[in-house]
Amino acid sequence: MGEGTDGAHPFGTTSTGEPVHRVQLSAGGLTANIITWGAAVQDLRLSGHAHPLVLGYPDFASYERFSPHFGATPGRFAGRIDRGRFTLDGETVQLDRNEGENHLHGGTRGTSRRVWTIADLSGDSVRLELDDPDGHAGYPGDCRLSCTYTLTPAGALAVTLTAETDRPTIVNLTNHSYFTLDDSASIVDHELEMAAEAYLPTRPDQIPTGEIRSVDGTPFDFRRMRPIRLEEDGEQVLYDHAFCLSRERGPVRRVASVRSPRSGVRLDVSTSEPGLVFYMGFKLKENAPGLDGMPYGPCAGLCLEAQGWPDAPNHSAFPSVVLRPGERLVQHTEYAFSRG
Repeated sequence: MGEGTDGAHPFGTTSTGEPVHRVQLSAGGLTANIITWGAAVQDLRLSGHAHPLVLGYPDFASYERFSPHFGATPGRFAGRIDRGRFTLDGETVQLDRNEGENHLHGGTRGTSRRVWTIADLSGDSVRLELDDPDGHAGYPGDCRLSCTYTLTPAGALAVTLTAETDRPTIVNLTNHSYFTLDDSASIVDHELEMAAEAYLPTRPDQIPTGEIRSVDGTPFDFRRMRPIRLEEDGEQVLYDHAFCLSRERGPVRRVASVRSPRSGVRLDVSTSEPGLVFYMGFKLKENAPGLDGMPYGPCAGLCLEAQGWPDAPNHSAFPSVVLRPGERLVQHTEYAFSRG
């Protein structure tokens, strides 16, 4: 399991016989349980707040059977790629197509559905690693991935994702936690603010059209904090869209905030990434008891996935997701929690 891994405990066994372990981190008023399946945040708690901050399952069998990437690290490319196809250095690459005709979150056995190795562990931090081999799901190059979770003294869950490759490839990682800041069954009426001037409209299959559209005058304008609704101006709005923060990866800055008026708990998101996918969890279905026995129906949690833009390999105007030998990709995001 790697060095410095005292404190890891069995959490289950995959259908192919691989052991899955869980570790617990604590600092800054937060306690996090991390599992090696998908390098996932299985549970996250804030001192003085009685309810979990994320959706998760208490048992491993439910993860393998049901989990829609709860807390996980999807890749090698998080998000959708049109027809699972793109061109890199003049060569066409065909990936696994696992969502109709399209590729989603690294394919059928992407990084969120494999067992990572614990490389280092302390009381407030864990580093997990995964070798993604050349040709897996169609991706070129042997790719070495790492995911480090650290709880900071200021009460933040810091996530650092890195990648290196021996051949030109594409990489786009993210954390796919579903957040909930109170004990209600839905995140509708949570309040959201995002520092995004534009978003990516999509086709019915949720592939970006290529347009970069201003949020001004649309239901996608969250530049001022306002409640999340299922309807805007009498029309249903189901959020599962990429919001455009910048045209390239840059310094870590605050890009979004969520607040529950019911509990007073606030989440501030800071990231280096050029995009933030806001998914309101409307596809969730009750299938197995969640943490504290909670059922998870539609909109039980929301995702704020800091990453590159979906289908970026097929749009020259989108920020590049190409990684080449000798380069090291570093993506950093922090989820900071507080009580008002």
